[in-house]
Amino acid sequence: MSAPSQPAKALSGLAFATLLLIAFMMGANHVAARFAFDHGVDVPTAVAVRSSVTALVVALLVWFMHVPVQFTARQRRFLPLIGMLVGAQSLFLYASVARLPVALALLAFNTYPLWTAFWAWAVYRHRPEPRVLRAMPLLLLGLALALDVLGASSGLGAAGHWSAIGVGVAFAMGAAATFGLALVLTQHEAGSVDGRVRTATTMGLVALIALTATATQGGLQWPTAAPGWWGLLGLTLLYGTAFTVMFTLLPRLGVVGNSAIMNVEPIFALVLAWLLLGQTIAPIQVGGGLLVVATVMWLGLRKR
Repeated sequence: MSAPSQPAKALSGLAFATLLLIAFMMGANHVAARFAFDHGVDVPTAVAVRSSVTALVVALLVWFMHVPVQFTARQRRFLPLIGMLVGAQSLFLYASVARLPVALALLAFNTYPLWTAFWAWAVYRHRPEPRVLRAMPLLLLGLALALDVLGASSGLGAAGHWSAIGVGVAFAMGAAATFGLALVLTQHEAGSVDGRVRTATTMGLVALIALTATATQGGLQWPTAAPGWWGLLGLTLLYGTAFTVMFTLLPRLGVVGNSAIMNVEPIFALVLAWLLLGQTIAPIQVGGGLLVVATVMWLGLRKR
């Protein structure tokens, strides 16, 4: 979830480096998750462990910093719904990471600005900004190139290629859709809630959802080999650290938590997945991915 909105200002060198560090940690978190998934961990277990630790850390921050915890009646109605949506998004995105090259899963998820515009129109009748409408063809073109929709780069043909990636892409798009709706509801129904409090409650709900999912599948599925334990530890520490930095250091630097700079996360994931997992994609897919990232950053840098 994003940090509290603040007036835009020029980024200092430290703020810029911090944003890049957060993007790196979030990208590395998904690469670590793939190690865990490849060695016995299932998606609900990963989400449950990650979210429980993050909720605990942020809740301790709220306690140590004496942040007021107050909700209106309307916020108490909508925060559980937002938590359920973020829980679904977490499960969907990790399910995609478990099935696709990490960078492709994140690139498909990066279409969430289009879903945000759609949900703002569908729920609150807000007309999409002209900039979003202009960005739509670029995002879709970049995604089509990155996913190799015709199967040319894979050599499998369209049918064979989509039989291999279809489920993973569907999970990534589901994650984008649910995240977009969560963002819209957060802005309109819970925007005045302190970001630390909102994150602690949301992550707590996500952990509860994931633990419930593990119970229906026979309990937590722990790693079966050392790389899986390192992956589970890595995804937990990286995700929790990224959120801790986001809600403690960034506000002091005067930076909006969802700055467009952090959308370079798929690029970091692409490099790390190549180095650590041996995952490669064709040059034209890399070009498509860069187009997606550039377009999302262009949207994020627009004046509000």
